[in-house]
Amino acid sequence: MNIYPVVLSGGSGTRLWPMSRQTMPKQFLPLLPGGSPFQMTLARLSGLAGGRAPIIIASNDHRFVAAEQLRAANVTPGALVLEPVGRNTAPAAAIAAIRLVAEDRDALMLVLPADHHVPDALAFRELVNRGAEVAGAGHLVTFGVTPRWAETGYGYIERGAALPGLSGCYDVAEFIEKPEIEIAAHFAATGRHYWNSGMFLFGAAHYLAELEAVQPALVAACRRSLSNATRDQDFLRLESASFANCPSISIDYALMEHTAHAAVVPLELEWSDIGSWKALWDVHAKDENGNVVVGDVRLEDVRDCYVNASRRLVVGIGLENLVIIETPDAILVSSQDEVQRVRQIVEQMRDEDRPECFAHSTVFRPWGSYEDIDSGTRFRVKRITVKPGAKLSLQMHHHRAEHWVVVTGTARITRGEEVILLSENQSTYIPLGVTHRLENPGRIPLQMIEVQSGAYLAEDDIVRFEDLYSRVP
Repeated sequence: MNIYPVVLSGGSGTRLWPMSRQTMPKQFLPLLPGGSPFQMTLARLSGLAGGRAPIIIASNDHRFVAAEQLRAANVTPGALVLEPVGRNTAPAAAIAAIRLVAEDRDALMLVLPADHHVPDALAFRELVNRGAEVAGAGHLVTFGVTPRWAETGYGYIERGAALPGLSGCYDVAEFIEKPEIEIAAHFAATGRHYWNSGMFLFGAAHYLAELEAVQPALVAACRRSLSNATRDQDFLRLESASFANCPSISIDYALMEHTAHAAVVPLELEWSDIGSWKALWDVHAKDENGNVVVGDVRLEDVRDCYVNASRRLVVGIGLENLVIIETPDAILVSSQDEVQRVRQIVEQMRDEDRPECFAHSTVFRPWGSYEDIDSGTRFRVKRITVKPGAKLSLQMHHHRAEHWVVVTGTARITRGEEVILLSENQSTYIPLGVTHRLENPGRIPLQMIEVQSGAYLAEDDIVRFEDLYSRVP
């Protein structure tokens, strides 16, 4: 029986701000030993019995970083599907199911969020195999994690009767919302309740039929969106208007709480959804004082802290039970007991349209990256890195001129009708309104400094004429 992993990677991860942001959310950040949560999810699938190439469901905003991390992980997906807007897990899984049913009527779907931490990959695959038996017997499987403490940040699943002939698997008695601490403590002690992991395994055709019975408009919108999808290089772009008409709803709410076929397979292993800085502290190895340290950090008389320095030296003295996160443009300091409130702060800043909510000072592009170094009235300074063999679009600007200085590598520059090569310490000037292109013909990364000057310096002042990455309208 073929198992098709469906990796859902469209979330924003606001509780891990300031590292996790809209343009680079937590699933793509190097937060875990071995790589990003997205890459570790892919690695966990290696060796899965009956496992086929994964289907990746990603936000259009993250298409290039998802593709780059797939390449770095040496994984070729069965499809890389781009959502024009986020609509939660039920529509995303429906898109995958519709696609799979057309190819393999007996396909099993293993639906996995891209941001979970499961260090014991072998045990995980063995439990997936147990879940495949349950799904093959006609059940819609959810995986419940045996609780290790009274957690109020997770929903719970109460198990019902044991499934005949399927050892260690149960009917679902009830799905329960995130409880108060007293109720969570009771659940952790009963032996009948599990943390709701948000991972599922079921027949694609079975999921689609059950979902269509209770959410017919959702399935119809997904069918329209997929039938009108367009191929863009390695991406499959869903048709926007139809997908936007889907309700934003989870698999639990849309189907699992209504079906008579829900079953739970217990996961008796270490698991985390990495939903907060405290959760990340929990999963990392700690020093003799209970601290987790990442980056250039010096601590004196500090206990039970998570300190992450991405750029500058961070010094802590006489601290306990804190989270300190340093990034080039923002610093978070919080008690570990209060880190869930980060989401509220981010929502407030988003309402104020603060740029720190949306993007880092370093912005990744398919050709490389750029980092904002300084800005002021009528000027902006960037550090630009172009990967070997990559090129930016042929473009022009209505409101700004640009000075380029090569720091390392070689630049091939198109400026109007002229094409020139520049090496280290050489520079050129791109006047306002002149068509231009930057590319790296060499074998090492090209690094250069760009100084913009003009009345309007935002990123949307770009008119593209040619582009390797399908960004020309």
